[in-house]
Amino acid sequence: MKSTDRILDTIKREGSVSAKALADQLGMTTMGVRQHLQSLERDDLVDFEDHRAKIGRPTRHWSLTANGHRRFADSHNDLSVTLIDSVQEVFGDHGVAKVIAQREAATFAQYQAALKDCDNLEAKLQTLTYLRESEGYMAELHRDGADYILIEHHCPICHAAKTCPALCRSEIQLFQHLLGDHYRIEREEHIVSGQHRCTYRIGEKT
Repeated sequence: MKSTDRILDTIKREGSVSAKALADQLGMTTMGVRQHLQSLERDDLVDFEDHRAKIGRPTRHWSLTANGHRRFADSHNDLSVTLIDSVQEVFGDHGVAKVIAQREAATFAQYQAALKDCDNLEAKLQTLTYLRESEGYMAELHRDGADYILIEHHCPICHAAKTCPALCRSEIQLFQHLLGDHYRIEREEHIVSGQHRCTYRIGEKT
């Protein structure tokens, strides 16, 4: 992966990050990172905001522009939106609901087959994270006390989900169906709502 692609990938995951933090994470010099950032800024892929500090000079934090976000995979976004609009026009809300339900059922069958040998929650979530990562969600899993946090730094269906919010509700239902009713799943951050990632808190119900 080229240095510029690694920088874009890291900014996508972090949301907003300084040149020094990028250099530390990527094993590059700060000067080298700044040169790449300036090039990416000229291409309208990144932009910056200066954060004031109590002491010393402001720190420059870099984030992706709209064009930068578009560099990452979005599963045939224009086609998906066009199809949803067409189904809505011909079959109405009921038709859209049936299409989403069918998509959820097919995805559930695929995920369930992959998780069939997992005998505990952590193993299931690790496999689920791998599946989501392979589908372009830039997924990772972390532990937070007794809970697990599933983080998705990218949404390949974001454009379609903005047109059809039921797709996002379907994702939560899919996870719940997959893991079972004795676990709670809460979405704490949401890309479609304007945040830079989706996060899900998962743990046993009390």
